[in-house]
Amino acid sequence: MCSLCGVLGGSEHWADAVARPGVYTRNGDGTDRRRERANRVRVANRVLASFGMKLSDWAGTSFVISTRTGKSEIIEDLGHLWPAVERLSGKVCDPLNPDLIANIEAARDA
Repeated sequence: MCSLCGVLGGSEHWADAVARPGVYTRNGDGTDRRRERANRVRVANRVLASFGMKLSDWAGTSFVISTRTGKSEIIEDLGHLWPAVERLSGKVCDPLNPDLIANIEAARDA
C-alpha cells in the first residue's frame, strides 16, 4: 500500500479486520477483533521464536517486539514486524524460508 492510501484509509492496518459500513468482516464486534488480534500474536510468536524474539500486544493499539536479551521496539502494526525483527537482530530474517517453515510445521506436529 502506498503511504497516501495509508493516510487516507485511517489508522488501521489493511490486514486488520475492522467493522466498516459496507465492508464484510466476520469480526464485527470488539471481542471478536481482540480475539483475532491475540491469535495473530500467537501465530507470529511461533515464527518469531526461531529468531529469539517475542511479540506482545500493547493495549490493543500497538505491538512490542522484544529479544531474549531485553532489546525491544514498539511497532504500530504487523506491517512493521519484519523490518523491526531485522533491526533488532542485525541480520536479514526471512519468515518464508522453506527450512524455517518446515521446522515450525514439525514442531506443531510433534
